Amino acid sequence: MKFALIVFALFVAIQFIPYGRDHVNPPAVAEPVWDKPSTREAAQRACFDCHSNRTVWPAYARVAPISWLLQHDVEEGRAALNFTEWHRPQEHAKDVREEVGENHMPPLIYRLMHSGARMSAEERAELAESLARTVAASPPPAP
Repeated sequence: MKFALIVFALFVAIQFIPYGRDHVNPPAVAEPVWDKPSTREAAQRACFDCHSNRTVWPAYARVAPISWLLQHDVEEGRAALNFTEWHRPQEHAKDVREEVGENHMPPLIYRLMHSGARMSAEERAELAESLARTVAASPPPAP
């Protein structure tokens, strides 16, 4: 019983740590010229929560320690590739075909929590190729 009270007290205490609650979506400044509308739609379903300034923050994103993980993932994702800040260099734009095509993106945990991000192998291959065409036709500025 004491252990459960200690765990509960720690859970309540970590809710007061401010990190992970900055659910700010900066303005969307510039997107690439998408090769076709369906590419943007698929990217919005599978990529935008971490790789854009249009993150949809779920209710559980307000509960630590999950909020910490989500905040960290979004910050890292936006820094590596941000489809809504295409006016700035994109560190991983050139890797998009490989990351999506080889099933590294979106990550498994994200696919488990977001049914819209689940794709068949054929859909994933099409998205990987479409994103690669989009990046080739509308390259971001070089670093």
